[in-house]
Amino acid sequence: MIAITPKTRIGWIGTGVMGASMCGHLLRKGYSVVVFNRTRAKAKSLIGLGALWVDSPAAAAQQAGVVLTMVGFPEDVREVYFGKEGVLAGAKPGTVLVDMTTTRPSLAREIYAAAAARGAHALDAPVSGGDVGAREAKLSIMVGGDREVFEALRPVLGIMGPNVVFQGPPGAGQNAKMCNQIVIAGTMIGVCESLLYGYRAGLDLETMLSSIRGGAAACWTLDRLAPRILKRDFEPGFFVEHFVKDMRIALEEAQQMGVSLPGLALVHQLYTAVIAQGYGKKGTHALMRALEGLSNVSL
Repeated sequence: MIAITPKTRIGWIGTGVMGASMCGHLLRKGYSVVVFNRTRAKAKSLIGLGALWVDSPAAAAQQAGVVLTMVGFPEDVREVYFGKEGVLAGAKPGTVLVDMTTTRPSLAREIYAAAAARGAHALDAPVSGGDVGAREAKLSIMVGGDREVFEALRPVLGIMGPNVVFQGPPGAGQNAKMCNQIVIAGTMIGVCESLLYGYRAGLDLETMLSSIRGGAAACWTLDRLAPRILKRDFEPGFFVEHFVKDMRIALEEAQQMGVSLPGLALVHQLYTAVIAQGYGKKGTHALMRALEGLSNVSL
């Protein structure tokens, strides 16, 4: 029986663009939180809300009943969990480990097995919704692991988003997130190309968007990111370099399954150009930069 209550102490690792907001919601709900980040300054706002700083992921695991991680790349996840001062070094029997980073399904399964060997539990729980979803606690959370553990943790995850769905065994959450990223990739190029076409056709782009948002083209990207493109605001809700990482994982997983994803492969190449142009730290809607370059157009 896994018991997680409002008095359960939570360890939080990773306080970036999304992680800081997500952890902040837990603090505001009254949870006791210990926090670690490679750069302590990025945890300052959480410490101000009452989080206690610890010096390593292992220390967070030693002091918490639940540890949630939200870092950048698969290599970061591996270091956070398997490093000398990693989460697994400090995890106690019964501790629940939840990686909310988007990473490889195979790595999620590896963490699950290593946790089980220590008498702990592990879930993979990547999220969708970007910086806005994180700030507004409106994330969609896709979870893989054991259902009993998921049900025990559901109230905690629900603080960060209303759509918390159990996908299946270890790694299933990450595979569901790959499906999410494939849709986003195709949608993003469609939105950007629509804006380019409309601009060249001499349309008022705000007026054009007011029409297509209400039809079959309606989507989150049109509502949230098209306005940022028109304002030339390419600041990140989700980094280009992280999205390229996600697409690469999806393409590699697809190759292993014998699935051809030519649309995703094309968008991956275009985003590689975005990074080459120096926009890797910008938001995913900076895809417009690469497409503008191809047509010698700037909105």
